[in-house]
Amino acid sequence: MGWSSFTKKFNTHASGTLDPPEVRNARIHTVALVASMSALAMGYDTAVIGGTMALDSFRRDFALDQVESTTRDTIQGNIVSTFQAGCFFGALCTFPFAEKFGRRLTIIISALVFLLGGTLMTAANGNLDMIYAGRLVAGLGIGASSLTVPVYISETAPPSIRGRLVGIFEIASQGGGMLGFWINYGTDQHISSNSVAQYVIPLALQLAPGLLLGLGMFFFCPESPRWLARQDNFEAAEKVLCNLRGLPSDHEYIMRELGDIRQQVEERSTLNRTKKEQFMKLFQRGTRNRMGIGLALMFLQSFTGVNIITYYAPRIFETLGITGTSTKLFSTGFYGIAKTLGMCTFTFYVVEKVGRRRGLLWGAALGCIP
Repeated sequence: MGWSSFTKKFNTHASGTLDPPEVRNARIHTVALVASMSALAMGYDTAVIGGTMALDSFRRDFALDQVESTTRDTIQGNIVSTFQAGCFFGALCTFPFAEKFGRRLTIIISALVFLLGGTLMTAANGNLDMIYAGRLVAGLGIGASSLTVPVYISETAPPSIRGRLVGIFEIASQGGGMLGFWINYGTDQHISSNSVAQYVIPLALQLAPGLLLGLGMFFFCPESPRWLARQDNFEAAEKVLCNLRGLPSDHEYIMRELGDIRQQVEERSTLNRTKKEQFMKLFQRGTRNRMGIGLALMFLQSFTGVNIITYYAPRIFETLGITGTSTKLFSTGFYGIAKTLGMCTFTFYVVEKVGRRRGLLWGAALGCIP
C-alpha cells in the first residue's frame, strides 16, 4: 500500500467537504492549541485542588487536620463550589462582551483574570479566605474563556477538521486534569510535608497555561474572521482567512468562504431585530429544540458524576478503604490517564469518522458499564 493510499484510508478528517489539503495546516492547529490553553488551565485547576487538599502540608497549614472529618469535607466542598460559582457567572456574563469587543480580546482578559485568581491561591499561605477568593476569581476567568474559546476555534476552523480542532480544547482539559493528578503525586513523593512548597508548587503551576494563553493570543492568534466581518471589516477578515488557510486571496476556496460569511452577515443585518425579538427567537420552534438538546447533553454529562470524581477522587478512594496519601494520589493519577486516552481516541478518530451522534451513543454506552 502506497503512502497516499494509506493516508486516504486512515485519514482523520471529515469527508464530503470542499476543503483543499492546504487548509489543514500547522498554523490552524497551533491557533487551536494556543486557545485551548484555557482548557488546560481549567482541567488542571479542577483536578489539582482535590489532590492538593489531600496533602499533609496543606491540611496542616490550613488547619484541616484539627477539625472533624465532616467539617473538613464541608470546607473542601466550599472550596470546590466557589470555583464552580465563578465559572457559572463568568460564562453567563461573557457572551455580550465577546460579541461587542471580539473573541481575541475577551480570551486575553479572561486569561488575566484567571492569573489573578491563581496568584491569590498561590500566595494564600494558610489563609482560607484567600483560597476562596482565588478560586472565585479563577473561576470567573475560566468560565469566560470556556465559553469563548470553542466559539473562537469553530469560527476559525475549516469544516473538514472543525470537530478535531474543537476536540483539542477537550483533550487539553483532560490532559490538564491528568497533569494535576500526577503533579500532586510527584510533590507528595519528592517534597517533604514540612515544606510549604509541597502544596505551593501545584497551585503555582496553574499559572503556566494562563500565561501561555494570554501571551499566545496576544502575539500569535488573530481575531475571528467572522467577528471581523460582522464589524463590516471584510478587508481584515480576508487577510486573516488567507493567513489561516495558507491560500492566496484570489483562491477559489477563500473567495467562496468569504462570500458565505458576507451572505450570513447581510442576512443577519437585514433582519434588524430588537433585543427582545432576538431573545424571543431562542424559544421559536427549531431553535428551542437545538438549545434543549445542547443543554440536556451538557447537564446529563455532568449529572453522571464524572466531575465529582475529578474533584474529590482522593477523598473517594479514601472512603473505599485506600489508605495513605501517596496511594490515594497514585490511584487518582490512573483515573486521569484513562480520561485523557479516551478523549484522544474520540477526538482524533471517532468524532470525524464515526460521526457525532454515533460517537455520543458509543460514549454513553461505555459510560454505563462502570
